[in-house]
Amino acid sequence: MTLAIVLAAGSSAASLPTGAVPGGALTEGLAEQWRRAGVADVRFAASLDEVADLAATASGPVVLSGADLVAHTAVLRHLVTSPVGPTVALVLTDPPGGGRTVVREERGQVVDAGPVDRLDGGATGVFGGAVRVGRDDVPALVAAARAAGTDRQAPGPAVDRVFAGLAGQGTLVFAHRVRLLVAHRVDDAPGLAAAEAAVAAVDEDRAELRLSVKEKDDFFTTYFVSTWSPQVTKLCARLGLSPTAVTMISVAFAVAAAALFAAGGRPALVGGAVLLYLGFVLDCVDGQLARYTRNFSAWGGWLDTMADRAKEYLVYAGLGWGATAAGFRYGWALAIAAMTLQTVRHMTDAWYGVLHDEAARRPKSEGTGGGGIGDRLNAASNRVQADSGSLSYWLKRTVVFPIGERWALIALAAALFDQRIALFAVLTWGVLAFAYTGALRTLRARWMWVPVLDTVDATLHRDDGPLATRLPVLRRPGPLVLAVVAALAAAGLVLVTLLGDDGDPASWLRWAAVPVVLMVLLAAAAGTGAAHNGPLDWLVPAALRAAEFLFAVAVGVIGGAPAWLIFGYLFVLTLHHYDLVARLEKRQPAPPLHSATLGWEGRSVLLALTAIAGIVSIGLATLGIYLLVLFVASVVLAWFVRPSRPTRAPAGTRQGATL
Repeated sequence: MTLAIVLAAGSSAASLPTGAVPGGALTEGLAEQWRRAGVADVRFAASLDEVADLAATASGPVVLSGADLVAHTAVLRHLVTSPVGPTVALVLTDPPGGGRTVVREERGQVVDAGPVDRLDGGATGVFGGAVRVGRDDVPALVAAARAAGTDRQAPGPAVDRVFAGLAGQGTLVFAHRVRLLVAHRVDDAPGLAAAEAAVAAVDEDRAELRLSVKEKDDFFTTYFVSTWSPQVTKLCARLGLSPTAVTMISVAFAVAAAALFAAGGRPALVGGAVLLYLGFVLDCVDGQLARYTRNFSAWGGWLDTMADRAKEYLVYAGLGWGATAAGFRYGWALAIAAMTLQTVRHMTDAWYGVLHDEAARRPKSEGTGGGGIGDRLNAASNRVQADSGSLSYWLKRTVVFPIGERWALIALAAALFDQRIALFAVLTWGVLAFAYTGALRTLRARWMWVPVLDTVDATLHRDDGPLATRLPVLRRPGPLVLAVVAALAAAGLVLVTLLGDDGDPASWLRWAAVPVVLMVLLAAAAGTGAAHNGPLDWLVPAALRAAEFLFAVAVGVIGGAPAWLIFGYLFVLTLHHYDLVARLEKRQPAPPLHSATLGWEGRSVLLALTAIAGIVSIGLATLGIYLLVLFVASVVLAWFVRPSRPTRAPAGTRQGATL
């Protein structure tokens, strides 16, 4: 249960004629707003010692606010229910007057807070007088309140000093900005009257509906979905649908679209394109509905992430099936290539996001590597991001080929041409986007020089199994080099396999190459014990995904397995790997049955053995079913049988970070 503490001590609101003291009109009104915002237990504190004592007894999150805050109740509700992290602070654009604490943000995190003359870098906002502190961070809040209470001569309101102390302890604090609604901190009667008038002038429900749409989204989503999706969101809310229910409906639309793409024929292709578009609209609506109704859950966030990828890859399967049925020999091959490319891309997206967030939290002297081209690229990227709506802004957001653009391209290409063209288009744009983001992120990562994998469980997120932990540790030439060499060796095996001919007398060389490439993969697995502290080691998980996927493709082709079976096996692997990424982002522990998945190197060894035994199809089917059963069992155990409390991650990570 959340506890809210309203602190009037050391606040300029104490001088207001409305009586902003414990029990006064302004303070009582704010307390009532916190109750309407969903906080059942609201207490008053007349001193920082009282704040520390109250917070020390809390069994859940704690909301601390000053008595000088005038805001819509929706602003307070958004702060209480914010899903971005356990500890979230209200940040305003008001002038930093009255000795109030200013903040500097990067990627939504408060990386510095304090008096304006002591800030490390330029201020991006001012503390809004309210902060929600996650349960794990409450001891830091208690310590900050006691420390601020002993320094009564320090300038600024008491709540600001507590917040600055909390941030100064290294607590991961996310910023909650106010859009469309109103929130101000007041110093005098005229300021109070102006703030109350501004609050009264805004239609709160209408603003909340508009706020359900992401502030910055991609071009297709912004102009072809979000222009009318809020009306669908409001209808879903009136019907009592949950965000999870909308997610499942969007999955049904995607499955139907995939079935029509598989069936082929112009009416079916056009119908599939329409269903794909509507399914994407619903995919946006589920998030908008969660924000509009403030119905957030870790399960819903995890399910949304997993459903997005499953829908996309099912559509690839439908396109591959349909292209093959239409007489194109390599329909399934294109679908496999598209799924592999997107999975590896998403792994780099996820880990680059971890890198960027970790760099943002560190002092500039620790998070940079000397400036140069990386520094200039970072500055240029920030300028483009700040210039919302400009041509360069939209080009930057579109060239990386986000999900909206992918679905729009698939729908248009399938409706106007056929399944083969749709897959070729996705692959072409995907490769170009991967090359663009990979090159620029590499330059920026070398500039930041942050050892990301040293801050997390490298064994878990490399997806190493028991075999890797028992192999001798290879510290040279480093985990990234070993992983890249493994991926290149697997890619070479795929190329040789596809170019070869089964009737060729030298075809036995492909079979002989399987154990050789496997040895290269095991060398990469032996790198798990080496330090992952290089500036580019965030690429290790993606390189290992590429190595495992390509090796499975090569073994499947050499063993004569049906292309659809290879696709199905890789699809199950994507569920497993996206589960790991989603849990990292949502601060969840490892899947309950993770140790039974054998690790990427263990699965590769089993596939190699099936190739030697001549039972590749049986091996792919058996191992795929085994992993699917484990995945479903882990989901049931983790989310329904024994759901666990979210744990804090080392950095505020986000999937889909772009340069």
